[in-house]
Amino acid sequence: MKLFKNIILIIAFIALSAAAYFYYQRTHQANPADTYRLSEITQGDIEQTVSANGTLNPVTLVSVGTQISGIVKKLYVDFNDAVKKDQVLLELDNSLFMAQISQSQASVRNNQAAVELAQANEKRIRQLYAQEYVSKQELDTAVQVLKSAKAQLDSARGLLARDQTNLNFTIIRSPVSGVVVDRVVDVGQTVAASFQTPTLIKIAQDLSKMQINSSFAEADIGNIKVGQVTKFNVDAYPNRNFEGVVKQVRLNPTNTSNVVTYDVVISVDNNEQLLLPGMTAYVNIGVAKREQAWLVPNAALRYKPKLDNNTTDSAKNEPRKNASGRKKGNKGSDLNTGSIYILKDGKPLAIKVHTGITDGRNTEITGQDLKTHGINIGTQVIVAELQSNGQAQSGGNMRGPRMF
Repeated sequence: MKLFKNIILIIAFIALSAAAYFYYQRTHQANPADTYRLSEITQGDIEQTVSANGTLNPVTLVSVGTQISGIVKKLYVDFNDAVKKDQVLLELDNSLFMAQISQSQASVRNNQAAVELAQANEKRIRQLYAQEYVSKQELDTAVQVLKSAKAQLDSARGLLARDQTNLNFTIIRSPVSGVVVDRVVDVGQTVAASFQTPTLIKIAQDLSKMQINSSFAEADIGNIKVGQVTKFNVDAYPNRNFEGVVKQVRLNPTNTSNVVTYDVVISVDNNEQLLLPGMTAYVNIGVAKREQAWLVPNAALRYKPKLDNNTTDSAKNEPRKNASGRKKGNKGSDLNTGSIYILKDGKPLAIKVHTGITDGRNTEITGQDLKTHGINIGTQVIVAELQSNGQAQSGGNMRGPRMF
C-alpha cells in the first residue's frame, strides 16, 4: 500500500513538472526582436555613384621661362598679381649683352670698310683688264675678294641681330593675361638656361574656369561618360557641394602595383573664385538613378541564417554574394540575384530577389517572389542575428560593404 502511494506521488510530481514546463514555454516564448535585428523594406529614390579624389588646377597654366642666363635685376610682379599680356614681369642684367652688341657693331663697321675697299679694288682691276694691263686671273681674284668681304659683312650683321635679340630676351614679358600663382626667383638670383629653360613665374590664365584631374579605377571607368554631371566638395568648404562636368576620359592608363587607373578631367566653373589651385577635390559621379524603388539595407542581402539539424535553408547552396547582394557565381549565371530573409512562424524564410543599383548602404530589389509571399513596403527583413549579449552577429559569411 505504501509503495502504491509512492508511485502515485511520483507520477503526480512528473505530471506537475510537465505542466509547469509547458506553461513556461507558452508564457516565455522568444520574442523575434530579441533574436534578430530587423529592418523595413522602404521605397524611395536611389543613386549609384563612383568616387575618386582629384586635384583642382587652372585650365591653362603658363610657365614663363628664359632663353638666356643672367642675374635678375628687377622684379615687377609678385604672388597673386593680375597681369596683362606683354606686361613686363622682370628684367635680367644686360651688361654682358650690351658689351657684346658693341663688339658686334664694331665687327660690322670693320667688315663694311673691307667691302668698300674690295669694291674699289675690283672696279680698278676691271678697268685695267679692259685696257689689257692685267690678266683675267687678277680680275677673278678681285671679284672673289669682294664677294668674300660681302659675306663677312652679312655674317657680322647676323651676329649683331642675334645679340640684339638676346638683349631683348633680358626683358621677360607675360605671354597671356592672368594671375601670378607662383614666383620662383628673387632679385639678385642667377638663372641658368644652359641645358633647359628654367621656370621663373607661373601664370594662371583664367581662374574662373578650372578643372579637376582625377584617377578612377578600371572597374568604374566603363560607367563614366563625357558630359556627365559630377558633384564634389573640398576641405575648405566641407558643408558645400560644388558641381562640374566630365570633360575628358583619357585613354592612357596608369598601372601602379598592378592597379590600373584612368585619368578623368572634370571642368568646373569658379565664378565666385572660392576654389584655389591645388585643392583636393572629393569627386562623386552619378552613373545610375532610380525613382521610387524598393530598397533594403545591404546587410539584409548579406545575411544568412545559422543552419542546424532542424533548420532548412533553401538558399544555402547559393553562390556567395558581394556587399550589394549580387552573386559571384560561375560564368553565365545571373549575377543580379540574391536572397532576403523574413520571419515566418518564428523562423527565417528565404525570399529570392533581383538586385539593382546600390548607393553603398541600400540596394534596389525586385522579383516575383515578393508578390508571391505578400511582401510589401514596410515588411520586416532580417539584417543580423543577436547574440545573448544583444550584439549583432552575422548568420553566415559577411563581408564589408563596397563603397560606391
